[in-house]
Amino acid sequence: MKKIGIIGGGFTGMMTAVHLMQQSAACEVTIFNDEATFGRGIAYNPYSDKHLLNVITSKMSAFAADSDHFLDWVMKQPEFMDKDRKIIANAFMPRSVFGKYLIHVWETANRNANGKCIVNKIQSQVTGLDVNENFVSLTLDNGAQMEFDYCVITSGNNVPRNPRIKTPGFYNSPSYFQNPWKEESVLGLAEKPVLIVGNGLTMVDTVLSLMEQGFKGQIYSISPNGFNILPHRHIGIKYSKLAEEISMNMTLLELVKLANKHIKIVREYGISAEPVIDSFRPYTQKLWHNFTDREKSIFMGRLRHLWGATRHRIPLHSFEKLQKLQEDGRLHIHSGNLTDINETSDGITVYYRDRKIGEAKTMLVGRVINCTGPESDFTKLESGFLKDCILNNTMKQDALKLGIVTDVATYGIIGPNGRPYSNLFTIGSNLRGELWETTAVHDLREQAEKLASQLASKALQEAPALL
Repeated sequence: MKKIGIIGGGFTGMMTAVHLMQQSAACEVTIFNDEATFGRGIAYNPYSDKHLLNVITSKMSAFAADSDHFLDWVMKQPEFMDKDRKIIANAFMPRSVFGKYLIHVWETANRNANGKCIVNKIQSQVTGLDVNENFVSLTLDNGAQMEFDYCVITSGNNVPRNPRIKTPGFYNSPSYFQNPWKEESVLGLAEKPVLIVGNGLTMVDTVLSLMEQGFKGQIYSISPNGFNILPHRHIGIKYSKLAEEISMNMTLLELVKLANKHIKIVREYGISAEPVIDSFRPYTQKLWHNFTDREKSIFMGRLRHLWGATRHRIPLHSFEKLQKLQEDGRLHIHSGNLTDINETSDGITVYYRDRKIGEAKTMLVGRVINCTGPESDFTKLESGFLKDCILNNTMKQDALKLGIVTDVATYGIIGPNGRPYSNLFTIGSNLRGELWETTAVHDLREQAEKLASQLASKALQEAPALL
């Protein structure tokens, strides 16, 4: 029986195991993950019910072949049984509800398993990885070593990188919270203002959580491009004309011109750009994969924030809450760059350069929460097996340090010889460098199913006598 190790038991790792069970793969699967976040990861194990999905219920099924799987489950839950199905289908569920659904998916798969695929869960952390043509060896934080025929890395997102400032010693302060996904980042607050570094989706969740905790003070938020998040304004509207003109060999410049052309068309009818940008979605992975490194670099430097604002929208009622906070003078959005942070007995003085007026400014706060987004450059991590693998050339990152260089046809990680390993794979957020958009549920579920089918086929071919 082939042994498969899965490093990370969030949505992607758990669903890979679910598909192996469903396909009756003759293998023994071992998943390494903390029990508290198993199956849900960080994204779907929130500390607040105010944290909402940014995709409607009808598009969040864990199974590509059963698009209503999540919706059907939701409608059977006591709190939703008497609700209108069409309303719920187009509503944004709490992330915690989706997390409960994923546990249901896991428990159902285990109940229906026929015993050919044995699954174990281990809470130990993987601290080392060694690979050769015969097996993958994992070292655990308790000193133990385990060998596997195949290994899948579904490690998910890392904590944000600390912004570069003149006095990095501030980051040792108990008033600084590098991990915004932990509840303690919004607990125990006084009336002093709070600074949120970053203006993305995590910033939105953090602001709503501060309000939920009854925080009455001022909230400041800063990022180089300010606040550009948009609400979902055109649910159900699909734009198809762009698809008639798009080609996979288009350059970045040609695609920008194409987008601007169609945005101008829809604006004539009172519709904003979102449906046009959404119509790129079926093609973004192939387009990104075909871009040159220079084109990718230009996109990241000049267009990424515009793309992110249009693609990563939030529920309208969440957007309205943030607008109300700004109108009431409670939430202050700044476009600027941090230069330094110093803490004294009077509080935390934040130094930054305001990009709108081009001047150096300061603010006095009582807490700083880092919401700049997950660190993708593994060499910037304090420690971890991924950092070690990059440094010792077991694997490599793409030119922009967005993820792990991988053969996207097989999900085999590219080794030092330039060829993909036959026994070491990765899917999910580690494919950002190859595919750019690779963290939505519909991406992850397809990757998990495809890789599970591949591994099940390997197990069948290499151990037919066991079936």
